[in-house]
Amino acid sequence: MIDSCYMPAQWAEETGAVTSLVKPDNVFAYTTLRCVGPERSGFSRGSYDSFNLATHVGDVPAAVTANRKKLSSDLSLPAEPVWLEQVHSNQVVRADRAKPVEIPRADASVTSSQGVVCAVLTADCLPVFFCNRQGSEVAVAHAGWRGLHAGILSATLAKMQSPAGDVLVSLGPAIGPQAFEVGQDVYDAFLSKNSANHQAFVATDDTHYLCDIYRLARIELSASGVTSIAGGNHCSYAEAGLFYSYRRQSTTGRMASLIWLG
Repeated sequence: MIDSCYMPAQWAEETGAVTSLVKPDNVFAYTTLRCVGPERSGFSRGSYDSFNLATHVGDVPAAVTANRKKLSSDLSLPAEPVWLEQVHSNQVVRADRAKPVEIPRADASVTSSQGVVCAVLTADCLPVFFCNRQGSEVAVAHAGWRGLHAGILSATLAKMQSPAGDVLVSLGPAIGPQAFEVGQDVYDAFLSKNSANHQAFVATDDTHYLCDIYRLARIELSASGVTSIAGGNHCSYAEAGLFYSYRRQSTTGRMASLIWLG
């Protein structure tokens, strides 16, 4: 059963006034939610309430294990997710076996294998889903500002066997442009990479800017040849009832974003 602890990825494609769903039927993609309030059904408590999926944030290990079992059961996952050791890099791995010998040190995974579940964990950083129009290849990336600057999205596209023009992208929930303030160093770094990135920043004073992480992702994806990009309309910081946010509360849980081929 899929309950209020899960948000399906958005794959709507707009053409003029017409909105159509373009995702192949055999592609499944979700982001977990905090799962709090009257319908709480996760096992974490306190700062991690209630559906934390991360083992590295200080939560009670038994609670995380129970949450991961719930995740697998609720979504009828075909295998245990391929969890990553995320390091804010541009490293991408192919996950062509359901259970790697070691946890990959990377920030994105790609698979063409049916039943392999690619996954990333976030709490303000941007989860980005990829699938090709044929429904034969999927990927998911963890894209904070460091990963975006390092080129994690273009690296994910490069690791995929599908041409960028055949790839559909969905932007999962991340910190919104009204909540993500950065310093001059971040602004300068992105402008030196691509002058078009200035569109993603609004100055708040002489050395600080509001940063639109969704816009940065769209700029990089479009420059790489992607033409179908959906999602990007949530704020993990502002929507406290739905999402964990590291910027809102440094001791907190993580949402999981998962994609697989059925």
